[in-house]
Amino acid sequence: MTAYPPIREQLAESASADDPAPTDAIESGDRKLEWARQHMPILAALREEVRENQPFAGHTIGMAMHVEASTGVLVELLAEGGAEVAVTGCNPLSTHDDVSAALDAIDGITSYARRGVDDEEYYAAIESVLAHEPTITVDDGMDMVAAVHEDYPELIETIVGGAEETTTGVHRLRAMADDGALDYPVFAVNDTPMKRLFDNVHGTGESSLANIAMTTNLSFAGKTVVVAGYGYCGKGIAAKAAGQNADVVVTEVEPRRALEAHMEGYDVMPMAEAAAAGDVFVTATGNRDVITEEAFANMEDGVVLANAGHFDVEINLERLEELAAETYEARDGVQAYEMDDGRRINVLAEGRLVNLASPNAQGHPIEVMDQSFGIQAVVVRELIENGDAYGAGVHDVPDELDKEVAEIKLAAEGVELDAISDAQAEYMGSWDHGT
Repeated sequence: MTAYPPIREQLAESASADDPAPTDAIESGDRKLEWARQHMPILAALREEVRENQPFAGHTIGMAMHVEASTGVLVELLAEGGAEVAVTGCNPLSTHDDVSAALDAIDGITSYARRGVDDEEYYAAIESVLAHEPTITVDDGMDMVAAVHEDYPELIETIVGGAEETTTGVHRLRAMADDGALDYPVFAVNDTPMKRLFDNVHGTGESSLANIAMTTNLSFAGKTVVVAGYGYCGKGIAAKAAGQNADVVVTEVEPRRALEAHMEGYDVMPMAEAAAAGDVFVTATGNRDVITEEAFANMEDGVVLANAGHFDVEINLERLEELAAETYEARDGVQAYEMDDGRRINVLAEGRLVNLASPNAQGHPIEVMDQSFGIQAVVVRELIENGDAYGAGVHDVPDELDKEVAEIKLAAEGVELDAISDAQAEYMGSWDHGT
């Protein structure tokens, strides 16, 4: 496997006034981790449990995630529960180098993640994680699972299972399973309610718009925001944009989602038509070529394009660059494409995830990620305790695990709820109660 050094070695080699030495980065990362810990009560409760029980002892966990502070708290938890953890990034622009360095300084954790890597370095870092011979994989986008199956199938024999964080990764895994090519069990963390209803809706909705605003210093009020895709992420973006007094247009390919958007008060139209009306465009489909040449031709001068899906293929940047007479950096994190007729189309964060890859990106709100990473932690525990019960393929997270995380969160928030009575439980479980 390719030798790719951990982050602290990389920083030591490149230390300069603009690229701090490892000790400075570690101190900065530690501060970010401490702030995140204060706002992640689910992981705090689970951390106390795993410290005592050491459920991950003897296992090696390989992770490809967005390495920022809230992710770091999950990585710490897994290590404190007894695992050896090797982690790298799942996006070339989403790593916080200081957090990566702080994690790499913790016993039991090796971090290879670094911001701004090229494709060769990105995949070399994944190979370095796999050199640790993980028994469990934790992915955001499925790149690590793909690397195992395509390049290192010998590892499959000792891998207990995996967990997948995001929509795009789950789509890829299901396609892989349909082809009979997925050779170990993977939990679809993205699809469980405690992740989907909060991370996708509130996390993506809030963080995408916040990072668009920070990157551009523009307001949404009075603008037309075009949201491509009305899944859970698109719903969150649309609702948050409407809450900031924007007019919202939705584009969709799935008729029921399009009807849902229409019934919830949004204008629904094809992208080529929406292109002429929009000021800000946010893709959230997980698919490719969502905004293409036909749309570029209809856009007004000064439009802003951002991707909140996953990979950098939702906006066809290759074709946009071919069409442009000139390209230049209009602002940190904003690339302007000037057309022959003088119109400027502005793309944020190189078409990558705007909430994680823009210059000041912090990712989803910490409290939201606490819920998602709580699911990741209990899923890893489930794989270790009951991995033999799951065959190769994509699996739903057991409902009792999802409820466990919800109950921890409610307790932390001081929220009480009713308990179902025996009579109610009997009624709901019977078929012979009629009118």
